[in-house]
Amino acid sequence: MVDALAALAQPSRLAIYRALVQAGPDGLPAGAIAAALGLPPATLSFHLTQLAHAGLVQGRPQGRFVIYTADFAAMNDLIGYLTENCCGGAECGPAVAQPARIERKRHETPARARRRQ
Repeated sequence: MVDALAALAQPSRLAIYRALVQAGPDGLPAGAIAAALGLPPATLSFHLTQLAHAGLVQGRPQGRFVIYTADFAAMNDLIGYLTENCCGGAECGPAVAQPARIERKRHETPARARRRQ
């Protein structure tokens, strides 16, 4: 669990992981992740390797591409670990918490900037 938490503590890796979770079981090719987050290929490769070593993502070959997916079982294990002793075992709050909205800077690709105009 510590490896997973350490991997997610880095902002780019957290953004990559969130993108893969949002993509669902179909996953995303590395190029789409790089374009969406504005990361150079070498940097993305490094971060994907770190997430894979932590057991949070998996890659599968599909033709000439590698499709990356979040490991949802590992994600659920991590969430379970973090909430295992929540409120000392007592009922504590709503069954489903709403995620906090965090204002963050997005890496905008030139193509996205042109579409926005």
